[in-house]
Amino acid sequence: MTAQGYELAVDVRGLRKRYRGLTAVDGIDLGIRRGEVFGLLGPNGAGKSTTVEILQGNRDRDAGEVSVLGSDPGAGTRAWRSRVGIVWQDESATAELTVRDTVRHFARYYPRPRDPEEVIGLVGLEAGADSRIKALSGGRRRRLDLALGVIGGPDLPLLDEPTTGFDPAARRQFWSLIRVLADEGTTIVLTTHYLEEAEALVHRPAVVAKGRIVAEGEPGVLRERYGTEATVAWTEPDGSPRAMRTGTPSRTVADLMGRFGGEVPGLTVARPTLEDVYLRLTGQSQEETP
Repeated sequence: MTAQGYELAVDVRGLRKRYRGLTAVDGIDLGIRRGEVFGLLGPNGAGKSTTVEILQGNRDRDAGEVSVLGSDPGAGTRAWRSRVGIVWQDESATAELTVRDTVRHFARYYPRPRDPEEVIGLVGLEAGADSRIKALSGGRRRRLDLALGVIGGPDLPLLDEPTTGFDPAARRQFWSLIRVLADEGTTIVLTTHYLEEAEALVHRPAVVAKGRIVAEGEPGVLRERYGTEATVAWTEPDGSPRAMRTGTPSRTVADLMGRFGGEVPGLTVARPTLEDVYLRLTGQSQEETP
């Protein structure tokens, strides 16, 4: 399948899922291109994890058409499943095994696995490779979850909040792993609460709220379309700080320069970030929050 000249790894039309009268996914359409890092951004309960579960074939849908790597995940074969990696928010592995033994064991499930030692290095577990899983910290267990999600060399890793519980150094190492996979042409679907992470990694995010996609596009496009106002700040001659939001920051700066006769003390211009856009689209922006 193609869309606007791109071959699609994931093609979803009209996806719906309800739980006991609660609508979790309410008519989602997705077209994820082969080789791109695609982000699903949204608050808890928005429908991100349910969507990922359906893409992986781990949950039935109520309505809609879904194609993942050319197959319906609801009827995915064992060969198809070997091409789709998954990292859930809550993972588990046998506590008595070591990291190295666990990764090697999982590698045997796949026809074309990555080298276990390479994967252990990619997730930063070399120093603890011979530690038993029960002795690992929460953050290091999460690194192991990532290793198990990519050991099969999947064409499409589905990463559901993969860096929850990571310290900043571990999160940066994860970013390096994603860039390695992306450079190899791997299609990646990532859900995350960390907008800095999305800005650093995602080629094209979709913002999900109440089971619907409310915006989708490259980060720069979303900022331009939904983050219409910049904040211009300066210091008055009496030393008091001033700031104003404006859709024409260049004109505002020009007016200030005219008023000050040149340089404007303490001048800063802050344009909307992806986080500003996300908070506005999901109804969590400061002006809308009690």
